[in-house]
Amino acid sequence: MLSNLQDLSSWHEAVRSVRERAHGTFDQWFSSVELSSFTGSELRLVARDEFTRDWVKQHYQPALVEALESRLGQGVEVKWTVDPFIHEPVTEPPRRESVPPPAVSEPPPSPRPRVVARPSGPPGVQLGELNPKYTFANFVVGSSNELAYAAALGSAGSEDGPRYNPLFIAGGTGLGKTHLMHAIAHEVLRVQPNALVRYVSAERFTNEFIDAIQHRTMEEFRARYRQQCDLLLVDDIQFLAGREQTQEEFFHTFNALRDANKPIVVTSDKYPQQLQRMPERLVSRFTSGLVADIQVPRLETRVAIVKKKADVEGLEVPDGVAVMLAQAIQNNVRELEGALIRLAAKSSLTGRTIDEEFARSELSVVAPPSSEVVSVEDIQRAVCGHFRLTSADLLSKDRHKSVAFARQVAMYLCRQRLRSSFPELGRAFGNRDHTTVMSAVRRVESLRGRDPEVNAHLEAIEKQLGATGGH
Repeated sequence: MLSNLQDLSSWHEAVRSVRERAHGTFDQWFSSVELSSFTGSELRLVARDEFTRDWVKQHYQPALVEALESRLGQGVEVKWTVDPFIHEPVTEPPRRESVPPPAVSEPPPSPRPRVVARPSGPPGVQLGELNPKYTFANFVVGSSNELAYAAALGSAGSEDGPRYNPLFIAGGTGLGKTHLMHAIAHEVLRVQPNALVRYVSAERFTNEFIDAIQHRTMEEFRARYRQQCDLLLVDDIQFLAGREQTQEEFFHTFNALRDANKPIVVTSDKYPQQLQRMPERLVSRFTSGLVADIQVPRLETRVAIVKKKADVEGLEVPDGVAVMLAQAIQNNVRELEGALIRLAAKSSLTGRTIDEEFARSELSVVAPPSSEVVSVEDIQRAVCGHFRLTSADLLSKDRHKSVAFARQVAMYLCRQRLRSSFPELGRAFGNRDHTTVMSAVRRVESLRGRDPEVNAHLEAIEKQLGATGGH
């Protein structure tokens, strides 16, 4: 076993490594955490309260343990205690810049929700972060999304249909949920320029709630979302899974707004009944209004989407190219639009016309052949077969070395093959935090370059998946 000095040196190096990746938030959390002892194989930490302990365990502990184990060459077990009296925190709390008091009353300092309003709005309200192209006029309606579109119009105050409260929009990644959210905000502000529209992701809502707890500004936080709000739009509500205190706060916010007849719109990649680690009382409220889903669009709708995107961007795209793009990319509207923009950019740089021959050559690069892996599930099944595990093992919280390694390999292959985002992969692997996925991908990338055994595992799985190499 290492001496105490060596143990402490490894601890400080691991802290420095993890801190560099998330400087501000790391300082914020570890100013409420104290190192009790570290003997090389056992790390004892003290948290100021249970909420801090649970958050750090979920978001930072895996990366810290990985950093320590890589330095020590042995496993590290973490044990926690809770004590409100922290004497020597791991870090100092982040400094807040002092600014002169404003001439008018303003909301609390950053982080803030995305508040959307016109510049002529009431004091303290700032321009938000709406995409000007995400309007109802630019949304292509087809059989796959017509219910969600009509319901969104109703939530924006349209007289064409009833308004459901809440409106729950469910659908896969890249199918247009966020487009509809922005369109609702645009329409409300067009009719009511001074309306207070709060557009926020579930992750952002959680971070603001935590900030309010730590800085004792809960009254301002609640007023911002309950009294100073005419419309609440929450993206990716599934990220509240397992966050019990945030769920409790959102539950009361939801009730306050609905009782005041203020519209609430939320989006998710799952139906309410499929949300994991979400309390039944929240699920029942999500289903008390209208649940409108967005499915993968059919070919005709995808062609129309390409033509509409080309029109918005001022591009000339022949019908044959639009059909070719729609046939090549079937499951994600965002990727479909992205492929069109890549074609336009390459055309502009090379001076070539966007015709079918040009599109075909470029699509062979940006769109994988249909015979290749098309889903996370395919990769998970291949990894489970190779390592003789079940799908339940792979998605579980089991941190046994063999299971954890297989899980990291699966995450790495998904990232390499599918280019899925880290949050998407976190959800696909048992609702893990995106930082856990990032850490897994980095670890396997590192091992692949220097460990022949790891490389052999990866090559065997890729061969099973029909991979051609190139990593």
